[in-house]
Amino acid sequence: MHELSIAEALMAIVQRHAAGRRVTRVEVRVGHLRQVVPAALELAFALVARDTVAQDAELELQPVPAVGRCRACAATTTLDGLPLLCRACGSWDLEVIQGEELELHALELDDDENEQRPMTTAGRGAHGD
Repeated sequence: MHELSIAEALMAIVQRHAAGRRVTRVEVRVGHLRQVVPAALELAFALVARDTVAQDAELELQPVPAVGRCRACAATTTLDGLPLLCRACGSWDLEVIQGEELELHALELDDDENEQRPMTTAGRGAHGD
């Protein structure tokens, strides 16, 4: 279950950015090609968030569809499943341009004044930022 290692990496980033403030929501962009099982990631995140600033935080997974650009005909194609083929010409020669993302996109923090505010962390990956 690689979702546990993903959840642990996410928690490390969450704790670093939260700087001790309570986290109420964590938004994660997950590409279709990452093969993440949403229910497994939600369970793993709840486990690693226990007794941390993110305990009881909502984990919002934002799916990112897989998209490829055909090198043969230059068409842009949504890649629904395997095999990854161009829908326009049937070529296998595709450049994946979207769908491999796995990034912590935003955090919602609970300030001392009991106000919630979003904190964007776009561009930071779950593994090793």
